[in-house]
Amino acid sequence: MVIVLKNTASQQQVEELISRLERSSVKTNLVQGVHSNIIGLIGDTVHIDIEAILANECVESVQRVQEPYKNANRKFHPDNTVLDICSRQIGGSKTQVIAGPCSVESEKQLMETAIACKQAGATMLRGGAFKPRTSPYSFQGLREEGIALLLKAKKETGLPIVTEIMSLAHIDMFADVDVIQVGARNMQNFELLKALGRCDKPILLKRGLSSTLEELLMSVEYIMSEGNSKVILCERGIRTFEPMTRNTLDISAVALLKHRSHLPVVVDPSHATGIVKLVEPMSLAAVAAGCDGLEIEVHCDPKNALSDGSQQLTPQAFTQVMKKIKALAEFMGKPVDDVG
Repeated sequence: MVIVLKNTASQQQVEELISRLERSSVKTNLVQGVHSNIIGLIGDTVHIDIEAILANECVESVQRVQEPYKNANRKFHPDNTVLDICSRQIGGSKTQVIAGPCSVESEKQLMETAIACKQAGATMLRGGAFKPRTSPYSFQGLREEGIALLLKAKKETGLPIVTEIMSLAHIDMFADVDVIQVGARNMQNFELLKALGRCDKPILLKRGLSSTLEELLMSVEYIMSEGNSKVILCERGIRTFEPMTRNTLDISAVALLKHRSHLPVVVDPSHATGIVKLVEPMSLAAVAAGCDGLEIEVHCDPKNALSDGSQQLTPQAFTQVMKKIKALAEFMGKPVDDVG
């Protein structure tokens, strides 16, 4: 970290600042230049608050030399993190496909969709038991009953389940869930993230609607700093000025996250575009960019879905998309996991 001092800084102000900084277990190096003076900090600066430093009258600006996310940073963990989820490995040599309905609506709907997803080659089952909706009058999910139905679908198909948590108060309900998903709206719900950091479960963290990649990685740091290193990053599209799609899928995020972090990266092409015809090309683009997995919405009757019907594939369409995903993943040297 480098602190640039104002030309008006007095010697006493600088000495007091250095004294405070060194109490944070870092070494300081004062460099006096022709036009400005700087203080270089050597050591672990993760816990140093930039805003607190800027509050000093003698400080002009502060710059980090290294990224503040150390647990998620590939510089400190050069090998890929590979997570084992019910004998499916994500982050390694195989591509995982998480598929299922946006919302769990009924036992019949979920079972029919889950079986179809398994037959098409999906390796995990997604489904919303709790649903964050823009309108309070929209379907909010079956809640605890939805989780029970997901567990029943897992027993029927053998597919590990992925479902979204929305509140600290619900953590106990997720005891038997295989992967806990944190949605875009909760990416910076720091109390929730810290609580999930104290549980021994894989966490799939979605990028916020208007969040930078560094903000996503800093949210990961909240989880990992509490001891849970089982984190999966998810690019699900961000809000831009383009109105023709629900969001804008940031394909470059896949490669950048793989470069900056050692954690697995999955892509959600359904929420990224909100348009069912774009799910296939965006899925293929994500595989070509090197993602570790996809999260695709599938519904046995999208026209009558209680949420996001316009972006959910029919089982028949999903089967056709999976054929292309498998072919491209094989070509890329990272075949879709064959779970039988």
